[in-house]
Amino acid sequence: MSRILRFLFPTTRYTARASLFLLALRVLFGVLLLSHGIAKVDDFAALSEVFPDPLGLGSRISLTLAIFGELFCSVGFIVGAFYRLALIPMIFTMCVALFVVHGDDPFAVKELAAIYLSVFVLMYISGPGDYALDRLIAERLRN
Repeated sequence: MSRILRFLFPTTRYTARASLFLLALRVLFGVLLLSHGIAKVDDFAALSEVFPDPLGLGSRISLTLAIFGELFCSVGFIVGAFYRLALIPMIFTMCVALFVVHGDDPFAVKELAAIYLSVFVLMYISGPGDYALDRLIAERLRN
């Protein structure tokens, strides 16, 4: 299996307890972030006028990128599909929120972004666990 495929579909085996723990974290933090993405979609018209533009792409595009990271990538994160690829936009979104958008704000304002960022980086390092779609894909690629 090539390096890219091993990166996308890790073959590391986990204990059942560790896999359940990682699944619980994926569902919990994935659903929490997903709710932020859903709220942004529901209020897209109003938010697109005032959403921060930290990358200089325009408020509408910045909002769309945030929705992609919070909504679509959260679904991949929850089910463990393209797990590490899904986490990259999620981590990037939290970095922008923490260090750019809320960079000058008091810690209480940026605390949530810091928590999400910490969890997502740790989850990126740990991998998805055995109860993930990536595990099924990795097994089919090996055979």
